[in-house]
Amino acid sequence: MSRRTVWQLAAGVAGSAALAGCGFKLRGSQAFAFSRIAIMPHPGGGVAQELRRSFGPSVLVLAAEEPLASAPLVLELANEQREKTVVGVNASGQVLEYQLRMRVQLRLRTAKGKVIIEGVEISQQRDISFSESAVLAKEAEEILLYRDMQTNIVRQILRRLSKLQAVQLD
Repeated sequence: MSRRTVWQLAAGVAGSAALAGCGFKLRGSQAFAFSRIAIMPHPGGGVAQELRRSFGPSVLVLAAEEPLASAPLVLELANEQREKTVVGVNASGQVLEYQLRMRVQLRLRTAKGKVIIEGVEISQQRDISFSESAVLAKEAEEILLYRDMQTNIVRQILRRLSKLQAVQLD
């Protein structure tokens, strides 16, 4: 081996040892205390679609046309809202900055009607600058920010569901 290869290998081993020593580990897949769930989406919302994709192979998400009684849990998504408000203007009244918000209310219950999570609202917000000379670019940035907020909301929902224990679901 060349001297350069030895140094690269040594640096890789040292980096791995440092990461292992500080407690770093890959997140891995989430484990859920249930194997099936039904999702009742908010009409026109995208959170339910992303949730269906995010559960992975460990949880079967029932199709909308299947009876709710066949799922031990029902996740109801309501009031999925996207908001855009002006937070900054210049001296002539032109918009300089917007604040984007996304909110989703969720409720988790068993098929028998026992409420496990009642009316929790999850929200995300991002600030975006605005320039009339780059309107198309700012529209694309806005779409990306909404998509990012949606992904973060889905991750929060999945984390909450992964913390449920089998005792709570009975």
